[in-house]
Parts: sequence; structure tokens; C-alpha cells
Amino acid sequence: MILELKNLSKSFGGLRAVDHVTLAFEPQELRCVIGPNGAGKTTLFNLITGRIKADEGEVIFEGKNITHLKPYQISQKGIARKFQMTKVFEDLTVWENLLVAAMGHQRIGWRAFSRKVEKSVLDSLQEVMELVHLGHRGNELAYILSHGEKQWLEIGMVLAYSPQIMLLDEPTAGMSPNETMETSQIIKRISQNITTVVIEHDIKFLKEIGQNVTVLHRGAVLAEGTFDEIAENSLVRDVYLGRRG
Repeated sequence: MILELKNLSKSFGGLRAVDHVTLAFEPQELRCVIGPNGAGKTTLFNLITGRIKADEGEVIFEGKNITHLKPYQISQKGIARKFQMTKVFEDLTVWENLLVAAMGHQRIGWRAFSRKVEKSVLDSLQEVMELVHLGHRGNELAYILSHGEKQWLEIGMVLAYSPQIMLLDEPTAGMSPNETMETSQIIKRISQNITTVVIEHDIKFLKEIGQNVTVLHRGAVLAEGTFDEIAENSLVRDVYLGRRG
């Protein structure tokens, strides 16, 4: 296992946002985490990345307990996250956005904006641009990109960190149907090399990428399985339709 969550819990006042969650993730796994609003999905990501600290339980990465590390330390170990809201540098080009991200991880410094960037870095970032379907947009300023393209750019910026695990929080929010389908292709390619965990609500998108699905309800794991298994689960349907509290 590359990542294990053991008996992880977090409360805010009297509300148990995450309730004794135990999950395990394989290398190069593509996992979708779904559930109604308030199910604890984003809180779970916050616990994994150290933005908030657990009341109970452990986060184990590559066999080591990282529960009490700071967010930047967890990021440096190889767990990267893309938030729902895009955070690209609008006045920089697509290429420069990726260079800025690479600077933070590879310590290539401000020479990234000179002609002395190592060929390996250049090749790596070019591969990232191609992977996120922006290979032809490298010299364009980020502000002219569509909403979906900005989402892809931010995924690329996360990939520039060379993570071992990528956490994506509703990566298709606000996208057109065509952009959503392209995003599914991007994510499936990413997961061939990187463990990828996706929070998502779009059912068509989930059906396209849903190799492994975990359903959260009231902070706890309600069900796990393939998309088809989850779609046929009467308990899951009851929760989503509001027939079960």
C-alpha cells in the first residue's frame, strides 16, 4: 500500500465530520470518493494533507506515519492536491505557470526563467503540457484559457511537483461536457503512474473513470466497490435519494 488511513476521525464541536475511516490505496490506483454534501469528503483530504489534524487515527504514507507533519512537509514527501477553485497565475504563460510550480519542488530557482534550464526539466514540463492537453498553448497567457483549460493547467502545475499521490477535489466543476470527457482521459492517463484520488459528483464522469469507488456518509465509509457495484447498491441509492438518514 502506498497510503493507508487508519481509524481516522475528526470532529468540529459536536459534529463528527470524519468517523473512524479506514482506507488503503494501492500504487497507481484510481479511486473516486463520493457522498452527499456534508459526508466528510473534503475534510478527509484536509486530514491527508495536514491542513487539519486528526482527533484520532493515523495517516500512513509508504509505511511511515505522517499524521503530525506540517502541510509543506507532506507535500514534499509526494502528496499533492488540486483544490476545486483554480489558482493559476493569470498574467503568466502556461509554460511559466508550470516553471513556477517546478521551482517549488525541484529547487531550480529563478534560473528557470533564463535559458539555463536543464534539458531534463524542459522535457519533463513539455510532457506535462501534452498530458494535460495544453501542448499547443505554452506561450499563451493563462487568463485567456477557458475554465476547463485553467483546470487542466492547475493539474499540470501539480504534476510539475512529481507527486506520488494526487488528490483532486471536483476537477470537472463548471466544465462543459466535452471538457469533462477530456478531463476523464487526462485523469486515466495520470493514474497509470500516480495514485489518483478524486472527489466528484458528476455521475457520467464517475462512470467513465470509476474503477474503484468509496462512498462516504456522515463521515463514515458506507460502501466500496466498482462504479457498477456502487450504482446497484440499494443502501447507496437510499442515501442519495434521501430515503435513509
